[in-house]
Amino acid sequence: MRNTFFLLFIITVFATCQSSNNAFDSSGVFEADEVIVSAESMGKLISLKIKEGDVIKKGTVVGGIEDNNLLLQKGQLQATIDALYDKKVSPEPQANIYSQQIINQNANIATLKAQMKVLQVEQNRISQLVAKDAVPAKQLDDINGQVSILNQQIAAAETMLGTLRQQIKSTQSTSAIQNKAILREQKPLEQRIAQLEDQIQKSIIVNPIDGTVLTKYMEENEVATVGKPIYKIAKLDQLILRAYVTGNQLNQIKVNQKVGVTTGSDKTAKTVQGTIIWVSSKAEFTPKTIQTVDERSNLVYAIKVLVPNDGYLKLGMYGDVSFQSASTDKN
Repeated sequence: MRNTFFLLFIITVFATCQSSNNAFDSSGVFEADEVIVSAESMGKLISLKIKEGDVIKKGTVVGGIEDNNLLLQKGQLQATIDALYDKKVSPEPQANIYSQQIINQNANIATLKAQMKVLQVEQNRISQLVAKDAVPAKQLDDINGQVSILNQQIAAAETMLGTLRQQIKSTQSTSAIQNKAILREQKPLEQRIAQLEDQIQKSIIVNPIDGTVLTKYMEENEVATVGKPIYKIAKLDQLILRAYVTGNQLNQIKVNQKVGVTTGSDKTAKTVQGTIIWVSSKAEFTPKTIQTVDERSNLVYAIKVLVPNDGYLKLGMYGDVSFQSASTDKN
């Protein structure tokens, strides 16, 4: 009787062990998508308003790198651009001279035309007297000569008027060409200012994601160089459990499938629901730190399970995956 009881006890323990060993389909370690925030400019770290464990929102300004030299360079370039406008040539002074000459020339032409009217009246009168033989023909020849000379003077004055107008246009065109050549230097300077503004913007340290600061690599007043790590941050409200399954288990899982994730053991065990977000398409050798249910398999497939974290889960903690909840969700 005693032997029978002992045999039943051994069978029960063995069955319990078997059930315990098969309770989970896979195991893995919790990790997170970590981002190392590095310096994008060179200079002294004048401020860094973070400490390890801080929860920071995306877009928060957490510090800055000294940018005095960049600001001085920008100011110098801006002053150079302003100086270009002082070099510009104005056509106004010379154009004003020509405009005054045009006014004078118009007045001269008006005087000549008035004299022409007087001569033409006298020319008609003498022409009538010569026709009556009242005066010598020489008087008509003299006045005709005066009219001809006056016509030439009027024509010359009008030609000069056109020349003055053309000179105004020429002066304006020449000034425009000279100014265009001067201001052509402005665009490269503006591009250089834009580059400096970009570098100045990069001297402001902006947090790239919502997350928790894991590690702080630098302190204020240390010198930063481009690419030097400043701090590491990760999103800890959701962790990723990287686990491994055998080829025989692949037909039991798929992306977006809900699974059970258990951490701890015995009385401290806690199970939450996770979601498979990635299944590797390539097999790999079984990692030494990971054991799958089927220990006879040399090759396994990695999977990632997204698990919500209320603060209980920690990076590096082990977790067990059960596919049982998948069939429950389907029903």
